Amino acid sequence: MENINWKEFGFGYTKTDYNVRCHYRDGKWGELEVSSSDQVNVHIAATGLHYGQQAFEGLKAFKGPDGKVRVFRIDENGKRLQSSSHGIMMAEMPLELFEEAVIKAIKLNERWIPPYESGASLYIRPVLFGNGAQVGVSPASEYTFAVFVMPVGPYFKEGFKPTDYVIYREYDRAAPQGTGTIKVGGNYASSLRGGTRAHDEGYSAVLFLDAKEKKYIDECGPANFFGIKDNTYVTPKSNSILPSITNKSLCQIAEDLGMNVERRQITVEELADFTEAGACGTAAVISPIRKIVDADNKVDYFYGDEAGKTSFKLYETLRGIQYGTIEDKHNWNTIIEF
Repeated sequence: MENINWKEFGFGYTKTDYNVRCHYRDGKWGELEVSSSDQVNVHIAATGLHYGQQAFEGLKAFKGPDGKVRVFRIDENGKRLQSSSHGIMMAEMPLELFEEAVIKAIKLNERWIPPYESGASLYIRPVLFGNGAQVGVSPASEYTFAVFVMPVGPYFKEGFKPTDYVIYREYDRAAPQGTGTIKVGGNYASSLRGGTRAHDEGYSAVLFLDAKEKKYIDECGPANFFGIKDNTYVTPKSNSILPSITNKSLCQIAEDLGMNVERRQITVEELADFTEAGACGTAAVISPIRKIVDADNKVDYFYGDEAGKTSFKLYETLRGIQYGTIEDKHNWNTIIEF
């Protein structure tokens, strides 16, 4: 392991030593199981394959300069998985069992946790899906839960640089009153066509608008959007947006730094009023936005070739909390005891 270049890891899959699994049968969850295989047996008639009964989470563990390993807001990920399960009628995993599974997966793969100096981290992916045979359209009676981990390199290998985003009105990520507020694979599948076109045309991601009126900002690719103006952190309020744990944390940090926080509808035209803008999520914490191009109306909203001071301060503060170099005043971290 001492020969690994941790900075070379991206977000591609890396096989580690073990993963943790649990099965729901006969109305109850079983015991946690450990496997060294990265294959899962799935019934050919599983509802996860046929009817979209599938949800997942993403979180990270960080090794700080003090040698301690911290997991960031594990309880919030457990609650969000419960919300996703409720939304598509899957068996809900108890928070205690979820946390036990995640911590067990981290401990079993301790040697894969990147050192502090590398700027890398251990990505944790819990997944839950219907695995019971059900040909008629109804919820499954059996579910499989699994957690795997893998090292991921620093997101910004060339510095904290802004990138360009684009608005296309012909694509929707999720319908109003649909599954936009829960973390299910279908939301990501519906974003692929627009996202692929954006990449082909030189943009980082699509800035999706609300599916009903095409007037308001919704999701920012696979992340939440925020804008900065007049010492205020503004982020969209919508019944189609996934509640980002990173965004929730940034809202609190903004308040801690003396900023105002507004969660409300944001019109496309208001993009011109922001002095900074960004996308936020687990992978990057913050991806600063250089420019948003409204491809339909031929309008550009420009925020600068360098990341704004406020975005950088928010980013550095949250990263510092995750690595243990800044006080965790809200007790967001869980410290793993090996």
